[in-house]
Amino acid sequence: MLALVRARGSARVADLARELGISPVTLRRDIEAMAARGEIQRMHGVISRLETVPAGTEAGTGAGTAGRDRGRGTGADAGGLVVGMVVPTTEYYYADVVRGAREVVEARGARLTVGLTRYLAGEDRTQAERLLSTGADGLLLTPNWEAGAPGPGEGAWTAELPVPAVLVERWAPPGHPAASLDRVASDHADGAARAVRHLAGLGHRRIALASRETPTSGRLRTGFAAAVAALGLEPAPPWPAAGAGASAGADAAAGAASLTEAEAFARALEYLCAAVTESGVTAALIHSDTDAIMLIPRLQARGVRVPEDLAVITYDDEVAGLADVPLTAVAPAKREVGARAAGMLLDRLEDRGTGREGPRQHLDLLPRLTVRP
Repeated sequence: MLALVRARGSARVADLARELGISPVTLRRDIEAMAARGEIQRMHGVISRLETVPAGTEAGTGAGTAGRDRGRGTGADAGGLVVGMVVPTTEYYYADVVRGAREVVEARGARLTVGLTRYLAGEDRTQAERLLSTGADGLLLTPNWEAGAPGPGEGAWTAELPVPAVLVERWAPPGHPAASLDRVASDHADGAARAVRHLAGLGHRRIALASRETPTSGRLRTGFAAAVAALGLEPAPPWPAAGAGASAGADAAAGAASLTEAEAFARALEYLCAAVTESGVTAALIHSDTDAIMLIPRLQARGVRVPEDLAVITYDDEVAGLADVPLTAVAPAKREVGARAAGMLLDRLEDRGTGREGPRQHLDLLPRLTVRP
């Protein structure tokens, strides 16, 4: 390693680990020892020859290394980066997202700290500022945007942060300040289209989508409608959240958000019953798994047999396999979203220290369809 660094002048830790065929964690232990002996300099994931050490640094004592830890006594590994992650929760959907991010961050010798918002208004920015105040070098952000994207005048603060940031499972439309940020998200539109294609392949011609309003539902509806049109299927009755006196778009979302859990569940049940018995719907994509598992016995109690009268695919695949009859489901690549976002942010932080910062990236990961008998 020392010979390579001396020959090249500097090298990224991640590149050296791949070239030498060892893990970044093992390599970083050697780097710690070599830096303490004054043989190399390290900063932001890059190591370089000793002659690039700033004047006044004492080699061989370890003091220079401590002095280059950006003056931060935060408990982070010496010279290691700190990644802050703002998410609504560490349960259900985001448990795997956080797990994937943590695995990558720790494998590359950095440390992950998490701030939870519980979907409270303004708490996303509060948590981001808190993580920055405790020494975060970069941020993974899942802002509290109800539609998965910022509304008018919302979210500009994410593009004004003093450190690199990556949006996780969120996106911003072209022209919005946050559209210039790196982002990694599940392609929920593609996930819905996969479900429609599978059901159409089984012979279903009229398919419904049942989804309460979530940051995911807008993209699901986009992909669902596009697949129905592309396959020439017969449209199902509109989801009642966009009717019943409410206009489509923001008003519909506001109306749905005002419903209690019981009211939203009852609306889904009534919609599906009517769709089958009155409109000839024979299949449905239901978001989420838990809603589907609760709806199926109630549908059957109303005379709608599953799957004989209504074939069901669920979206999320958290517990679909645990239903009385295991359900076919679409699964976003949650852990991979977290892992790719963390890797993207760490690459950005390391490249910033070398002056080789590349273009921004928008990465959409395709969900997986798991067919269960």
